Amino acid sequence: MKYQLLGNPDAAETVLLSAGLGGAGAFWAPQVEALSRGFRVILYDQRGTGANAEPLPADYSIAQMAEDVREILDASGTARAHLVGHALGGLVALELARTHPERVGRLCVVNGWLKADSHTHRCFELRLAALRGGGPEAYVRGQPVFLYPAPWLSANAARIAADDAHGIAHFQGEANLLARIGALRAFDATASAAGIAAPVLVAAARDDVLVPWTASEALARALPDAELWVVPEGGHGFTVVDPGPFNDKLVDFLGGV
Repeated sequence: MKYQLLGNPDAAETVLLSAGLGGAGAFWAPQVEALSRGFRVILYDQRGTGANAEPLPADYSIAQMAEDVREILDASGTARAHLVGHALGGLVALELARTHPERVGRLCVVNGWLKADSHTHRCFELRLAALRGGGPEAYVRGQPVFLYPAPWLSANAARIAADDAHGIAHFQGEANLLARIGALRAFDATASAAGIAAPVLVAAARDDVLVPWTASEALARALPDAELWVVPEGGHGFTVVDPGPFNDKLVDFLGGV
């Protein structure tokens, strides 16, 4: 697993950032500067994407993604790290906290869930229908509708067009995408969440059209030591739309160890 080591190399604590379904570490660009002042920061592309592109088995799982993170922690000489994960990346953080609690400090799960909501399943069916009917271009071009609020998309049309072009050029491949979607749809922490002892910040946006904020509410309720923090708007990608409040909240939470 390839990764980047950023931030303050002399910092006592490390933060590992895990992206959502897109898998790209670059998703966290709005957070890296805020974290870099006080933390050593690990950024990586998930297996099957970007710098770690390779074919994935059809039965690829969140558990295997968590082992990928453990491998990165070992390779970077990191005994213990705080984990910040967006959607799928949040599930990876929860799984590592369950299987290797000694490797985990604090967790931040952004727009995550115990088990995928019926509405989230419907959204993925629509996205997969776009992939089957129109190929990668249709899938990539439809993706922002599920990630960002309409006014922000309208105001950032040039940026979204550039993101579309990059996403099409670097598409992770249909087989890998199907394997990764299958992994997140199969994940179910309903029975295991009570055993996760790490402090968790569960962050969500009330206007997320992909993952209902109530899924984060249910997750926070199931965890023994969780804080639910809900912003009024910003959609599934609110950490990109308005990063300032999230960055402040995250640094404050991680600094509370």
